[in-house]
Amino acid sequence: MVLLIAVREAIRYDPSMPTVEHKPLRRLAQAIVLGTGSAPAEALAVANHLVDANLAGHDSHGVGMLPTYVAEVAQGRLCPNTPSELLRDDGAFLAFDGQRGYGQRAAGEATLAAIDRAQAQGVCVMTLRNAGHIGRVGAYGELAAAAGLFAMYFVNVTDHPPSVAPHGAREARYNTNPLCVAVPDGQGGTAVLLDMATSRYALGKVRIAKNKAATLPPGMLLDADGKPDTDPAVMYAEPRGALLPFGEHKGSGLALVCELLAGVLSGNGTLQPDNPQRGGLINNLFSVLVEPRHLVDDDWMGEEVTHLLDYVRSAHARAGMQVQIAGEPEAVQRAQRLRSGIPVDDTTWREITTAAAEVGVDSERMTRLLSGPGE
Repeated sequence: MVLLIAVREAIRYDPSMPTVEHKPLRRLAQAIVLGTGSAPAEALAVANHLVDANLAGHDSHGVGMLPTYVAEVAQGRLCPNTPSELLRDDGAFLAFDGQRGYGQRAAGEATLAAIDRAQAQGVCVMTLRNAGHIGRVGAYGELAAAAGLFAMYFVNVTDHPPSVAPHGAREARYNTNPLCVAVPDGQGGTAVLLDMATSRYALGKVRIAKNKAATLPPGMLLDADGKPDTDPAVMYAEPRGALLPFGEHKGSGLALVCELLAGVLSGNGTLQPDNPQRGGLINNLFSVLVEPRHLVDDDWMGEEVTHLLDYVRSAHARAGMQVQIAGEPEAVQRAQRLRSGIPVDDTTWREITTAAAEVGVDSERMTRLLSGPGE
C-alpha cells in the first residue's frame, strides 16, 4: 500500500496565485451551502470538507465545487437537508441510501456508523448509494484510520456521461472512479493514505487547468476523434474528449473493479446506458473497515508498519524525484497552505462569486465573511 511518487505539478504550490486563508474561506463556503437550503450543521460539514480538501492540495475537490453544487440544487439534482436512509443492518453489513443529499454528510455519517460497527464486531462492510458528490474520499479513510482501523473504499460516479476511456479505446466508458486505502499508525493517526482516481488526471484537475488557461501534460487526454491532446477544453466541448486511465490496462482494470463493487453491491447500478442519467453527480460507495486487533498483535503491527515505511523512505531518490509515502504530499500541502493560504485562480473565484450571489450572498456579505470574525 506504499506509493513512491514524484511531487507532481498538479499538487505543487503556486505562490504567484492569489490566496485565501482557510478560516474565512470556511465561513464563505458555509454561507453558500446555507444559501442552498442546508441547515447549519450540514453546511458546516460540507464547508469544512471542501476547505480541508483544498488544504490537502486537492483543489479539484475543494471550494471550486461550490458552483456545481449550487447549480445542482437549483436543478433539483441535489437535495439539501436530506438524511441518509439505513437500508440494511445485518451484523457486519450496513447499507445506506444517500437520497441525493449532500455526499459529504451522507458518506461521513455512513463512515462513522461503519467505524462503530467494525470496532464492535471486528469488521464492517458498508455500502452507500445515490449520494451527491462525496468529495475527497481520503477524508473518510482518515476518519477510519484515526479510529485504529484499516479501511478500503471503492467509488463509482453515475448520473452523467462517462469521461474516461478504457485501455485501448478512443471514447469514454468509465468515470474517474476513485479508490482509497487507509492504514492506521497505531497512535490515532494515519500511516498510509492511498487516495487516487483511476484516471491519469482527476476531472476536477482538468477543470482547474481549463480555468487557468493551462495545458495538461502529454498522455492525459484524447480529443473527440481519439487523438492525443493537451487542451483541457476538449472535456467541456461537444462531442467530448476522454481522459486516459493511469497505468494503461492496470488503471483501466481498477476502474472497472470500482464500477462493479460500488455500482453493483450498493444496488444503485453502474454507468451502463440502460440506467437513467439525470445529468447530476452521484456517487456510490463500497467499503470494508477492519479492526486489526482481531488478526494481529497491536504493538507488533505498529512496529512492523513503522519499520516498513522507514525502509521505503531510505531508498535513494532518482534525480529530480522524491521518495514519499502515500499521504505525505497532502501533509506537506496542508502545512504549507495553513501558513500561506489557499490559492484560488481568478476564473474559479469568479465562478464562486457568481454562485454565492445566486443563493443570496452578495458582494458586501462576501467581504464581511472574508474579512471579519464570521457570522
